[in-house]
Amino acid sequence: MIRAWLGGVALALSWLTVLPARGPTEIDRTVAGRAISVAPIAGAVLAAAATAVCLIGSAVGTPPLVTGLVCVGVLAVGTRGMHVDGLSDTADGLGCYGPPERAREVMHSGGAGPFGVAALVVVLGLQAASFGALVDTDAWGAVGFAVFSGRVAVVVACRRGVPAAPGSGFGSLVAGTQGVVPITVWTVAAVALSLVCLPGPLWAGPLVVTVVLVVSVLFARHCVARFGGMNGDVLGAVTEGTVSAVAVAAAALF
Repeated sequence: MIRAWLGGVALALSWLTVLPARGPTEIDRTVAGRAISVAPIAGAVLAAAATAVCLIGSAVGTPPLVTGLVCVGVLAVGTRGMHVDGLSDTADGLGCYGPPERAREVMHSGGAGPFGVAALVVVLGLQAASFGALVDTDAWGAVGFAVFSGRVAVVVACRRGVPAAPGSGFGSLVAGTQGVVPITVWTVAAVALSLVCLPGPLWAGPLVVTVVLVVSVLFARHCVARFGGMNGDVLGAVTEGTVSAVAVAAAALF
């Protein structure tokens, strides 16, 4: 069992980061579910990279906004741009007219439409500005926490009962794989970490985490209804949106 879960960690790192981790060669819903269950571990690795960028930028005196932009770029490279691409495709799918089949067709077209471009500018712009504001107040831990929280939201989004979108390879592997235990464990972990990483009164961090995760669930539910199920693009949008929301809230608290 320990070996199986270590394989899940390796698969999560292989899927969610550029690290050359070697996961299991045969992947079914059980194996994929384990990888999603430990997705926040990959988030912690990316959070460490983001924090390191902020520390270096602060040490060399880089303007805060520039550091924030570099941090966003490093995260995009560190995830092979998959989450950013998912955000763009999801926005285009939500912005089109027609039935779920047409929305999925737009999402899989391969290009970025006007809604996708606008989503990238707004969401990534919010991340960069918020990261920069947090760096300016030496709140590096809040930057890392925002990145970590985005991967906790992925676990919650893949909760039991969520169907996969027709024709979705990744969605068919991970949608509906997460039970009460991993969702509870990572949510509690995020709430506990928020007490240390986020500023303000003790109730502020848990409130931010709770509200953002609830909103991410509602957003994912809307996407499932709009597209006929869950797919990888929606998970990318959930990740980037959660990172932005937590970062903005943290910057507002400082």
